[in-house]
Formats: sequence, C-alpha cells, structure tokens
Amino acid sequence: MKRACDLAGSLAGLVLLAPLLAVLAAAVWIEDRHSPWFRGLRLARGGGEFRMLKFRTMVPDACKTGVNSTASGDWRITRVGQLLRRTKLDELPQLWNVLRGDMSLVGPRPQVATDAALYTPLERRMLEARPGITDLASIVFADEGDILGGSNDPDLLYNQIIRPWKSRLALTWQAHTSLLWDLAIIGWTVVAAVSRDRALAGVAALLKTWNADPMLIRMARRREPLVAWPPPGGAQIVTAYPRQARPEMPPDIQELAGQAGSGTVRP
Repeated sequence: MKRACDLAGSLAGLVLLAPLLAVLAAAVWIEDRHSPWFRGLRLARGGGEFRMLKFRTMVPDACKTGVNSTASGDWRITRVGQLLRRTKLDELPQLWNVLRGDMSLVGPRPQVATDAALYTPLERRMLEARPGITDLASIVFADEGDILGGSNDPDLLYNQIIRPWKSRLALTWQAHTSLLWDLAIIGWTVVAAVSRDRALAGVAALLKTWNADPMLIRMARRREPLVAWPPPGGAQIVTAYPRQARPEMPPDIQELAGQAGSGTVRP
C-alpha cells in the first residue's frame, strides 16, 4: 500500500507540477548558465547508493568544499538557491526518485555516506527504511540553516544539537510506521508552509500519541533552545567531527571561498 501511494502521489505530482518545475529549472539556469540539477549521491535503503535529484541551490562543485552541513548565509548558496531553500521547492524533483523507487514520500531524509558512517548501530536501523522527501524532522528542523548560521563548524554543531533529535524522530516514526501516520506527516508538512507553529504542535501531538520520550517531544516543539545530546545508542555528546569525513578543499574552491569572505564574489 505504501509503494502504491508513492507511485500515485509522485506521478500525480510530476504531472501537475510540470509547469512550475520548468519555470524553476529555467530560473536556476539563467542565474549562472549551469545545469539546474543537483544529483547527489545518497545512501539508499539497505545501504546502497542512488542519485538524489534536486534543484541546484549552490555554486557548481560546492560539494568539493568538504562541508556537508549548510548554514544560512553560506557563501555557496546562490540567490535563486536561497529562495528555493526557504520555500523547500528545491526538493520537488525528488518526486522522480519516488517514482523510480529510490525514495518514498515519507521516510528518513537521505544521508551522504560520510555522515552515515558516523551512525551508531542503533541509528543504522534508519537505513532499513526507504528514504523520504519529508518526515517529522523535515518539519521540526525546517530552519536547519538558521540553527547552524554563524557557526565556525556547522558539521560539528549539527552532530551535537540536530542529529541526536533528528535520528530519534526517525527511529520513533519507524517504530510506528503506517500509511495513516504517513498521511498525517504529509498533512503537517503542508500545514507547515502556512503555519509552522501549528505544524510543530501537530508533530508534538503525534509523538505523544506514540508515547515518545518527553525530552524528544520538548525538543520537537521548538519552544526552547536545542540541547546538545548523545546520538541514539551513543554514550557521549559528539565533540569532534572526524577529519577523515572532510575531504581536502580543492585550490580553486579555496580561492572562491576566500573571495566570498572578502566580499568580492556574490554567489
């Protein structure tokens, strides 16, 4: 039933949204005359890899900078990309991934291999589910870029205050997954576009229905600062982002980053 709903939903979405997708693709291309598509490698269900399709929101070859977490104000984000990220429209092409079977409408957000390599054994259970376009964490952490904004090490901060709760949200959903709850999550995702506070209240109510951990419900409600916490199955808060997870920044990208910092480049 879940796969049937994915097929019907993705096909209908691609047909109905085709004019909008064409306009957005043209807008991305016009800004810098590069491909409007981003096809990033992500972990698939079971641990394989697939190419996740998105509208490109960063300068070409931004992935070569070696930074996986993106803060607001990141020099790599283009002007059109800022709008797409704020409205989440950059995610719409993933309907194609859903149609192909790489992804589902609802499921844990797909991860890059370097981040998934840091998972605890408990977190690796998330790889048993097909990754999705939206999930509870997509609503709770829709402002992820703002949370990480101003950080000297967004990857480390992500692993300290976002990953612990994001993974717990995914694991909690996984323990109660059903078509009914998936429809509820899609509904709250739509509501979030109009009223994020109402959507967060809906997520909190859903977690209470599942008898989730009270601390998780508090963090999901987002009425207080996020608390650094060990990841699920971990004993300690992450204190360092492993160097091996960060490839060396190529010289041409280093130069671009330096120019952006000095204000001579407007990505």
